Amino acid sequence: MMKNILKIFLFAFVLIGIPTVTRAHLSAEIAESSFDEITITVSQNVLHVTNANGEVLNVYNLAGVRVMNVKIEGPDKRFDLNLPKGIYIFKVGNVVRKLSIR
Repeated sequence: MMKNILKIFLFAFVLIGIPTVTRAHLSAEIAESSFDEITITVSQNVLHVTNANGEVLNVYNLAGVRVMNVKIEGPDKRFDLNLPKGIYIFKVGNVVRKLSIR
């Protein structure tokens, strides 16, 4: 009989549990936002890249083959694209754009 009472007591203790006090720790982080975001545009076979000084420009075709690799020197650069018509993936730093050459 005593074992059954202990089992019931233990079972109730496990189900109810011991009330605990928890406190949420919130931390506020300030994310630095760069107003000089990298922009990549194409107009009439001319690639225009801004705010990417010191970055590397990689251009890939849709098959994933790199067709162009250029280091960008200066905050505002233009490149003549001698690429056939098609869709290409342009990557500068962590910015990636899919653009069409017509």
